[in-house]
Amino acid sequence: MSVSGWPADRVSVNDFLVLASLVILVVGGSAVSSGVEAALLTVNPLRVHDMVARSVPGALLLQKLKSRLGRVLAMLVIANNIFNIFGSLMLGGYAAVVFHAHRLGGSALTLFSFALTVLVILFGEILPKALGTRMSASISLFAAPSIAVLMKLSAPLIMLLERLMPAITEENELTTDEEEIRLLARLGSQKGQIEADEAAMIAKVFQLNDLTARDLMLPRVSAPSLHGNSQLQELRDILLSSDAPWWVVLGEEVDEVLGVASRDELLTALLQGRGQATVASLSEPVEFVPEMIRADRLLTSFHRRSDSVRVVVDEYGGFVGLIGADAVLAVLAGWWRPRADQGNS
Repeated sequence: MSVSGWPADRVSVNDFLVLASLVILVVGGSAVSSGVEAALLTVNPLRVHDMVARSVPGALLLQKLKSRLGRVLAMLVIANNIFNIFGSLMLGGYAAVVFHAHRLGGSALTLFSFALTVLVILFGEILPKALGTRMSASISLFAAPSIAVLMKLSAPLIMLLERLMPAITEENELTTDEEEIRLLARLGSQKGQIEADEAAMIAKVFQLNDLTARDLMLPRVSAPSLHGNSQLQELRDILLSSDAPWWVVLGEEVDEVLGVASRDELLTALLQGRGQATVASLSEPVEFVPEMIRADRLLTSFHRRSDSVRVVVDEYGGFVGLIGADAVLAVLAGWWRPRADQGNS
């Protein structure tokens, strides 16, 4: 007597071992497919990019797979469904033959089907995906070589799917923007991963791109200035009573800026008995910046000497203000406020 083409006399107790092995194969194959799929979906592209920069083994291959994630996921979904659907159907048919040969009732087959379904759900889907999400980087790196081989073997099928569904051919590019970085910094602060003041400073860094020298400068009417022909002895009281670190040295003509002079240098010259020297002779060459230059670019201009100042000019070259690196750093520290707010305080 035979069932479904299987001779009854060829079925033995060892078939239960074969059945158990096939169950492990189906559930294990589903688990591997589900875990790798979850790992590839959740691994942070920025972390992969950093691993590539640090030459972590397998990181470059993983980055290539992430850039073609649609194709990789298509292949993993196919593999997962082969185990889940086709494998389960074959197991059910083989289990029916084995149970019939051993004169087990239909209730045994029903119990087996129920147990197989629970195993696939728990150990083939839920648990592997949870582990894949938690250990996404390590699992992705470990699985990348095998996935690359499977991609080559399944290339004809993938090409056919690409013709039917062109969406899976799109490449994923590593992109981000200011708003996303702000949100990540805020989330990191809420989770305790970074300090609150660090998150606030990250947000203020992007604020520099929205501010100009005109927003941060000390206006001309408030900027400390000295006439270039004035002698130091005539300015003794002014230099001692003022705490301005830098002075703009002006010439005879309107908007004629001869240079900038450090208060420390002028006072040192006085102590050395050089009171007859003029301010112009002790001034330093001036560096001009346009009033519409962005604060982030302005800050980089102070890399040679951060304690110096820049003279701000308008579109016609007229002297409109004075600015130092401290004015830009005040934005990052949170000390700076718009002039409208300063006027109301």
